[in-house]
Amino acid sequence: MTNLHNPTLFSEKEFRTFRWKLFLEKEIGQLYQSIPFKELSVLLPKKTTEVGASPWFSYEGYFGLMFLKSYLKLSDAMLINRINTDWALQMFCGIQLKETQQIRDKDIPSRVRKFLGEHLDIESFQQVLIEYWKPYMEDTHCFLNDATAYESYIKYPTDVKLLWDSCVWVFETMNGLCKVLKIRRPRSKYRDHQLRQINYQKTRRKGYKLTRKRKRLLLQLLNKGLGQLKDLIDQHQNQTCNLLNDKFQQRFTIIQTIYQQQQYLFDHPGQSVPDRIVSLFKPYLRPIVRGKETKRVEFGAKVMTSQVDGINLIDKLSFDPYNEAKYLQQSIIKHKVRFGKCKQIGLDQIYGSNANRKYMSENKIYNSLVRKGKPSKLEDQARELRKQLGKERSTVLEGSFGNEKNHYGLNIVKARLRETEIIWILFGVMTANAMKIAKRTKNRNTKQLTA
Repeated sequence: MTNLHNPTLFSEKEFRTFRWKLFLEKEIGQLYQSIPFKELSVLLPKKTTEVGASPWFSYEGYFGLMFLKSYLKLSDAMLINRINTDWALQMFCGIQLKETQQIRDKDIPSRVRKFLGEHLDIESFQQVLIEYWKPYMEDTHCFLNDATAYESYIKYPTDVKLLWDSCVWVFETMNGLCKVLKIRRPRSKYRDHQLRQINYQKTRRKGYKLTRKRKRLLLQLLNKGLGQLKDLIDQHQNQTCNLLNDKFQQRFTIIQTIYQQQQYLFDHPGQSVPDRIVSLFKPYLRPIVRGKETKRVEFGAKVMTSQVDGINLIDKLSFDPYNEAKYLQQSIIKHKVRFGKCKQIGLDQIYGSNANRKYMSENKIYNSLVRKGKPSKLEDQARELRKQLGKERSTVLEGSFGNEKNHYGLNIVKARLRETEIIWILFGVMTANAMKIAKRTKNRNTKQLTA
């Protein structure tokens, strides 16, 4: 077998050229060519001069890391390990490590994700990609619209779990402060409740009376812990002012809100509270009722998606539940800005409000909704068009949701912050789109060579 790395066969310049051509022929190289890295880097703020060693990745490399994260479905640490040992991934990110070099910082992808979450505008990001992909897209006068939910990585929330997590944070924080201040901890029954919580969790059948009793005791414990922690801070304000940062104040406020909400729900069974917090560590999440047979409620981001020629675009992303039918007109306006006038839409029946029907009739947009009123003269043709649009929406669009969740890391979103979770979802959807464009580019080039 010929050794391609033998320096006697290739000079250094020839070897680099050969390796670059080999990279472009691979699937990852085709993905690389379908992404406008230079145009995307303009969307981020200009870098300021910093003291110290230069960063490993440029802005183009930032986007490369996020696309690779979704493409390979790796953890942040595994992604850095793969980049250290794979020259193709290094080329994708715009770097070339020497034989003696190795990236040891495993938190780079996490920091990049946070940076993009703070500075990247979703609509501008999608518009740059659309302009780059337009030559490979057809039938842009038509789009399909639907919504899906991308679940967050949290344990299934219950009131008892939420109250216990809050108690654990309060008493562990109070114990840590007492240790730093070298004072005695306030008296509490926290350790007794640890055993009670373990016994409750081991109980297979948690009846209504047992659960209500556990909630009552946890509410009492949490109320006492919040009061003790507040008194401790007030008494040693001069010594604790440097120890308590904004993150502490935010978490303390969240737990106070949790206590108020849970106390109201305990006193008023069967009622609900607005903006109910279901996770201490992700307080921005809200229950999203989906009505599925296996999952009636999901916890994550609800995304309204428009699909144009197989390419999915995010029209609305929110962690609060919403009715997607109210935002159809905004989706049509966005489509007009992106591609021009819309003529056909494939929709679910939930979009069939009178306001939406009137808006589409005024703008002469054909849709897949069941017709109201008397049939027209061309009812047979209209029925066939509705059938085709509805079939495309229920197969192609909904199938693309499953493809993103199964193959691009969107089955469970494991980001920890609201901003980073949005970036995780955004790059998962766009990586799936880029792979479709890469395949179309390859097919077009193959046809041109064989012609």
